[in-house]
Amino acid sequence: MSDPYGDRFRRKKKRRRGAGSGPGFGGGSGGGGGGGNYNNQPHSGAPNRAQRFDPTLPTDEELEREAIELERAIANADPASLAQTLHANELQDMTLPQIHDLAEKEGFTDYQSTPKQELIFKVLKARAGRQGLLIGEGTLEIMPDGFGFLRSPEQSYLHGPDDIYVSASLIRKHGLRRGMQVRGWIRPPKDNARNFALLKVDAVNGRDPKFISKLVNFEDLTPLHPERRFVLETAPDEIECRIVDLVAPLGFGQRALIVAPPRTGKTVLLQKLTKAISKNFPKAKVIVLLVDERPEEVTDFRRNVTSGVEVVASTFDEQSHRHVQVAEMVIEKAKRLVECGEDVVIFLDSITRLARAYNSETSNSGRIMTGGLDANALQRPKKFFGAARAIEKGGSLTIIATALVDTGSKMDEVIFEEFKGTGNSELHLDRKLMDKRIYPCIDIPASGTRREELLLDPKELELVHRLRKVLADMNVVEAMELMKGKLKKVKTNAEFLMTMAMG
Repeated sequence: MSDPYGDRFRRKKKRRRGAGSGPGFGGGSGGGGGGGNYNNQPHSGAPNRAQRFDPTLPTDEELEREAIELERAIANADPASLAQTLHANELQDMTLPQIHDLAEKEGFTDYQSTPKQELIFKVLKARAGRQGLLIGEGTLEIMPDGFGFLRSPEQSYLHGPDDIYVSASLIRKHGLRRGMQVRGWIRPPKDNARNFALLKVDAVNGRDPKFISKLVNFEDLTPLHPERRFVLETAPDEIECRIVDLVAPLGFGQRALIVAPPRTGKTVLLQKLTKAISKNFPKAKVIVLLVDERPEEVTDFRRNVTSGVEVVASTFDEQSHRHVQVAEMVIEKAKRLVECGEDVVIFLDSITRLARAYNSETSNSGRIMTGGLDANALQRPKKFFGAARAIEKGGSLTIIATALVDTGSKMDEVIFEEFKGTGNSELHLDRKLMDKRIYPCIDIPASGTRREELLLDPKELELVHRLRKVLADMNVVEAMELMKGKLKKVKTNAEFLMTMAMG
């Protein structure tokens, strides 16, 4: 692959704009090029050295002067007026009709034909013109030139007009890194500028910015086997979660793989697991990452998960570098939260499509595996999946990913074979159950969790082993019908295991 940083490349390609490919997201190999530069923001996979001289971006010196003026203004301001400062993120949470009402009150006439993000930008700019400064928040994405932008999770970290510019000097001052949730004072764009600009950092991941310097890097944290258990049981009729609790228990820091043929109910199962974890463990940060997904599936997922669950998605009509970008943003955000001692759960659908995207963005190594998969293509998706771990004396990162099988694609088979064994928990779905319309389509004998003795009580473990011995002599259909029949007669799994102990 050509190197966009080399002088020889620039001499030969100086007339081309946005062409070439360079380091991918997060500093790895790959990355896209040639796409349009919305808002003069370079794609993080195709750095543009001319960006640092872009007149639409304020200089570091200019922002530093304004930050000093801001400190004086805040010190002399009335506390009551500070409490009434407009939060830019309030508009992100509004529906389109609500945004239209605000735009009409602001006097805009063309709001019906204006995209939502551009309309939010116009409303914020109009209000900032009257009220002065605003408070903004977003997830930091750092460009190759050192500056960055605060992206909105509501827009799946897609760049837009309401992104907030963060200067390189501010990033260095506070030691900010990609994926951090930054909150602070922002000012509206001036002259030819196209973005709001961050002047003062108030909080990073909900904490004082001074706290960030004390954090240990994610890679230096000590990984352990999962020992704290996710209890997925919520209601007697939620049979799917109750069965998962028995056959493949999940713990904080689990690296779980759901092996799913087409049309076996993996999406419904993911939704139920998401609801169960967010309900039983409200302090855990749950992120759903949908890669290369159908748009209607994204809408369905957002409507069927509880509030507080972050759904981030890229659809199949977007380019592969977009799938990579959204995945890198999610995993970096999760790492930053784990460094702060939090428990994070990522539901990924699917690791197969993510690996396909990385394969498209990886430079040709000259070694092509079966199915057209480059030999280096799986390095970064494995790094993504391998980030799941329980941290000694700290938080945890749990990743529950789906792997597609029986799709008719040789590449998908190779991807599954490469990931098989990398997880410490596997849940297999079976087509035979789907053909007979028996849900959930879980292949009980093939499913299980490594070191489950760390998650289960010794007596419970003994009863689960006894249950498995009974089900091992049955086929998948008989085993599932027996399990469903027994669980429907009792309200809890504990009651079910007690009846086994007495029987």
